[in-house]
Amino acid sequence: MTGSEGVRSTVGPTARMIAEMARKLRLKKGWTQEQLGDAMGYSAQAVSGMERYTQAVSDQMLQKLEEHLGEGMGFFAAARVPVRLEKLPKQFKDWSLAEQKVLSLLLYTTTVVHGLFQTEDYARAVIGGGYPPLTQQQVNELVEIRMERKALFDRKPLPHIELILDEAVLRRTIGSAETMRQQLLFLLEAVKRDNVTIQVLPLDCGLSGKHAGVDGGLTLAETPDHDHVVYVEIQEESVLVSDPGKASMYAQRYAKIRSQALDTRASLGLIEQLAGEHQ
Repeated sequence: MTGSEGVRSTVGPTARMIAEMARKLRLKKGWTQEQLGDAMGYSAQAVSGMERYTQAVSDQMLQKLEEHLGEGMGFFAAARVPVRLEKLPKQFKDWSLAEQKVLSLLLYTTTVVHGLFQTEDYARAVIGGGYPPLTQQQVNELVEIRMERKALFDRKPLPHIELILDEAVLRRTIGSAETMRQQLLFLLEAVKRDNVTIQVLPLDCGLSGKHAGVDGGLTLAETPDHDHVVYVEIQEESVLVSDPGKASMYAQRYAKIRSQALDTRASLGLIEQLAGEHQ
């Protein structure tokens, strides 16, 4: 969730439904695949791949399908969000839906800025710079999905959101110096929200011989039913933990990480300092 949501290579049921509807509407118009492709600015092969389920329909293609086949129904436009979600790994897809409903989020990240707090340029650099490489279309779609997650900040009722960043995250330049400066400035703006708290876990945390965050990032959430769940990512694998005992253990670990972090004022001072160094 903090880094690459990833792209699935298989075509899911929503994309198949889209393909079937597009094929029927194309035939209703009496168009060949080549004629539809010409109208939309795509090759006949791209249309064929979409209809034969060998190529997932892109967000851009959905917009073109709405324009040329939609007949005012809004079917293809309405399918944009579920089609995007279908391209995500199953575990993150489930989490992404739950994320927008949480009462609170407690976040700890160790490698990059958490996805919810990423600027568009920073997210593009993170997603586009991963391995295996993605196409530009895939990068664009995933960046758009990531930016849409920010709606959580203004959702009513306001969720409580805490972010603890390992200092290394702030010192690791992603994209360019200017991209990093804008990212740091965004963090300073985000913390002005009444429901957002940001702290930094300093690099010298382990000097005392104790470092509660050595096992990696954490996402702890309280659901609308007041259940506590934990979401953990390792490389491209993810685990959603709902067992109360395990969730309690992770909550205690997060509390320890928080106690070892700089306080809010010192954290913001460090972020301001680093933003100034990128000018």
